[in-house]
Amino acid sequence: MRGVDEELVERVDAEDRALGTVSRWEAVREGWLHRVATVVCRDTQGRFLVHRRAHQLTRFPGHYELGVGGAVAVGESYEEAAARELGEELGARATVSLRFKFLNTVGFSPHWLGVCDAVPTRLGTPDPSEVAWHGWLTDAELQQAMRQQPFTPDSHDILDRYLACHPRRAS
Repeated sequence: MRGVDEELVERVDAEDRALGTVSRWEAVREGWLHRVATVVCRDTQGRFLVHRRAHQLTRFPGHYELGVGGAVAVGESYEEAAARELGEELGARATVSLRFKFLNTVGFSPHWLGVCDAVPTRLGTPDPSEVAWHGWLTDAELQQAMRQQPFTPDSHDILDRYLACHPRRAS
């Protein structure tokens, strides 16, 4: 597996059209647009999967996060990247569907963020180098946690956009 500095991504334009291949590190360093995928997981009861990032991570260590995701590799779709990251980080498999994408300018570097969703039937063993904790939260519990705990900068925007596209379920 490549290190984060060696990951190859597609540099894209403001319309999400590929311009060429660069390293993820170079894209972040130069502020070039590239693609990132995340998957919002819900269970059959409508609860959200939330995780806390490992403390040794360089980006937002110890922060909570709504989506599981990472950079989209060259030639990979948002769905493929989200499914891969779900497996790598949480040991889970699920059918992943792209719901929307937006130009995300909060956080570490600007990027197109493809937000997918999935209903995993089973979670495996989380990768401890990525995930310190994970659990299922109702809508109300998630809203409270987001007011009280440090979440990654894009988690609030992802949740707002996700809920705008999906009806709320009773919590």
